[in-house]
Amino acid sequence: MCACIALRAMKGVISMTDKSNAEMKKPFKKDVVIRLAGYFMRYKVSVVICFVLMIVSNALALIGPYLAGRAINAIDSPGGVDFYAVFTYCALMAVFYVCSSVLSYVLSVMLIKLSQKIIRSMRQDVFDKILSLPVGYLDRMQAGDLINRISYDIDTINASLSNDILQAASGIITVIGAFIGMLLISPGLLCAFIVTIPLSVIITVKRSRSVRPLFRKRSQSLAKLNGYSEEMLSGVKTIKAYGRQEVMIGNFSQRNKDAVDAFYNADYYGSLIGPSVNLVNNLGTVLISTVGALMYISGAILIGDISSFLLYAKRFSGPINEYANIMGEIQSALAAGERVFRLLDAQSEKDFENAVALGMPEGKVEFSSVNFGYTADKRILHDINFTAESGECVAIVGPTGGGKTSIVNLLMRFYDPDEGEIKIDGVNINRFTRSSLRAAFCMVLQDTWLFEGTIYENIAYGKRGATKQEVENAADAAHIGDFIRSLPDGFDTLLTDGGVNLSKGQRQLLTVARAMLSPAKMLILDEATSNVDTATELLIRDAMNQLMKGKTGFVIAHRLSTIKNADVILVVRNGAIIERGKHEELIAKDGFYNSIYKAQFE
Repeated sequence: MCACIALRAMKGVISMTDKSNAEMKKPFKKDVVIRLAGYFMRYKVSVVICFVLMIVSNALALIGPYLAGRAINAIDSPGGVDFYAVFTYCALMAVFYVCSSVLSYVLSVMLIKLSQKIIRSMRQDVFDKILSLPVGYLDRMQAGDLINRISYDIDTINASLSNDILQAASGIITVIGAFIGMLLISPGLLCAFIVTIPLSVIITVKRSRSVRPLFRKRSQSLAKLNGYSEEMLSGVKTIKAYGRQEVMIGNFSQRNKDAVDAFYNADYYGSLIGPSVNLVNNLGTVLISTVGALMYISGAILIGDISSFLLYAKRFSGPINEYANIMGEIQSALAAGERVFRLLDAQSEKDFENAVALGMPEGKVEFSSVNFGYTADKRILHDINFTAESGECVAIVGPTGGGKTSIVNLLMRFYDPDEGEIKIDGVNINRFTRSSLRAAFCMVLQDTWLFEGTIYENIAYGKRGATKQEVENAADAAHIGDFIRSLPDGFDTLLTDGGVNLSKGQRQLLTVARAMLSPAKMLILDEATSNVDTATELLIRDAMNQLMKGKTGFVIAHRLSTIKNADVILVVRNGAIIERGKHEELIAKDGFYNSIYKAQFE
């Protein structure tokens, strides 16, 4: 179970691949609107209710212009003013408008709730997807970019779902209803008005296509800014220690400027659509008024019908104006949706066909002629062969960049070898599901990972359903129990921000205690004592010796004092095993191992 922690801890040690970068740059072909519609379909009942409310609300509102025309005609009738008809039409108009407003309010509330359900589902899908992605894919992305997609991009989509979708959908119904109303009142006036419609549509469509790349660039620039900010904040101590604040501020300033420029260009060119369409629609009103006046003079139309027609024309033009004005938000939402769906379409980790659960292995591990490279043109590991018998401790030592961590990456199936095979209990690990394989390992890493929660919860993470007594026993075995009890809240002490209120050694001992709880039969210790003082190292070493009892252990270490008692030591250099044997045997060979041992102790 605790092997799952490695996904975060392994980040940053893998090289970027050209092939994978090319895949990330492939154009996104799927229609974002259709994908969003798929989320709506998860809540069919709510969608149907919203659709009915939308139709009824807009239909009631569209009756108003007709009644207004009838009231005006009643005033301008040849027999004099028909006050009864005027008040009747006005009263009906008020009733219809009130009912339409009430239904619109109910619709808005329902659509907000529906959008929140959709966004919740989408955010959950994105988070689940991130956890299912291969480590190699995550290594190529900045943490800030992933956070940007799960927060800013989805929030942008949410804003559009809550407001813009309602306006756009209602606008379609309004346009259709207003067109029918104008057609029934006066086909002649409609012919005059319809001249301006193609121009409005052309402006809207053409400008929409031109601004969408700008909103896509806006999202990308913000993701880069967030990624850089996250990277700098995580390394703020190093920045201050080297006095590089001014350089980092300059770099941030440039990225900040790029983001501001991208936002300005997207908003500026997006905002031009509304005024342009509004000008065309106003020209249409002038044209209707001119032609309507001529028709009224000739007796071809009543004054009330002209009024109704103008109101319908405004109703018809309104959604087009609104669509033009919200085009920026819609394009921003589409660009955000594109980034979200691109992530959701990324290839998740998959097990081989007919893969089975590993269960509880004996712990024998074999590497047979294993070759591996993170890129096709650069081989990292060359012909790796070794066997770890059940219960043995295998130490892997060597210079930085020699391939030690790559061996662990293959063992955990964060990556698969290019050639050769890895076996557990004589069975190729490809035949096991990744989850069951990783659950068979427990890991203690150089970079400790503690989450926000109590000390008890952090230790209990190593075993589902762990009792308080088991947690306390594990803490005692890891030589951290007495310290925890000395805290005001004991095991209920809250850890924040990765446990910054503890020393590095204490955090490391907590991860060892967490590993103590795991029932896994195989153990990986990756530089677990490299960041602590000598006294703490002795405590951790003693805790690790207890942890490794009865388990097949793989220990990566630079401090050779921690692996002198290993059953076998593998010396890895330039991706190959150049020496192997026990500590005394390797010292007697007077080879590379002996040279690095002397460098540390003599």
